[in-house]
Amino acid sequence: MKTKVFIDGSEGTTGLRIFERFQNRDDIEIMKIDPELRKDPEERKKMINASDVTFLCLPDAAAKEAVSFVENENTVIIDASTAHRTEEGWAYGFPELSPEHRDAIKKGKRIAVPGCYASGFISLVYPLVKGCILPKDYPVSCFALSGYSGAGKKTIAVYESEDRPTELGSGRVYALTQQHKHLKEMKAITGLDRAPLFSPIIDDYYSGMVVTIQLYADMLSKKETPESLLAYYADYYKGEQFIKVAAADDEVAASGFLAGNGLSGWDGLKIYVTGNEERIVVSAQFDNLGKGASGAAIQCLNVLLGCDEAKGLNL
Repeated sequence: MKTKVFIDGSEGTTGLRIFERFQNRDDIEIMKIDPELRKDPEERKKMINASDVTFLCLPDAAAKEAVSFVENENTVIIDASTAHRTEEGWAYGFPELSPEHRDAIKKGKRIAVPGCYASGFISLVYPLVKGCILPKDYPVSCFALSGYSGAGKKTIAVYESEDRPTELGSGRVYALTQQHKHLKEMKAITGLDRAPLFSPIIDDYYSGMVVTIQLYADMLSKKETPESLLAYYADYYKGEQFIKVAAADDEVAASGFLAGNGLSGWDGLKIYVTGNEERIVVSAQFDNLGKGASGAAIQCLNVLLGCDEAKGLNL
């Protein structure tokens, strides 16, 4: 029997990508809402409760409203918004973090898909905190580079318009007030005592992301080098098909550059550790529309269904 899936918010960037990824799957039945009724509360409520799984690709307020519509106790919600990522009773959709995370997704009725920047940050910091390498009170700082697709349809249209502002041709630092919406989960999921300093940059390319943290070796709880941290990450994520750890002589890292769009179109995430014995740089490179959004959402569905986690995805 096919799994009935409804995508609430199917016209947005993430919703469209999820829909596209289901086109060649024979185990999924997509429930289609009348385009004229896609914002009608009663019609959405009917579709949600008739589904086995509903993906929410909506602004936070609309996502919360959608959850309030659920009356069918068997309907599973996979929410790609920011609304429920740190809420009690919601599984955090990053199965590679621990067996407990994967089990919570497998058994969950409410699953929150991580934010794109948060995915990179948490993939790096969570293992270090769990392994008692990074103190919880460490003053973590992070910068990140992303393609413009992560900003949504309106921003995409501006970047791709013929008469766009000249400034869009360069990278632009934002969240200057240190109030980025991903900070809450970045702190809560990793267990840090305080939110990190975070400076994201949006640049003039479509998709792809690099998230980087910088560490003083003498402020870590254990003596570490770039080589030892590479080995630690490789062991931590051993056997995980979505997370790859660069070798010490990785050609990309050896070039001295990590391109924001280097893994565009791929649904996994790659970790690099560079620097020296005094200052260590740890980076996650991935596609903000893949492991950072729709790819992660479908991976959560695959965990839930008990099939190959990479089914329908590009690894």
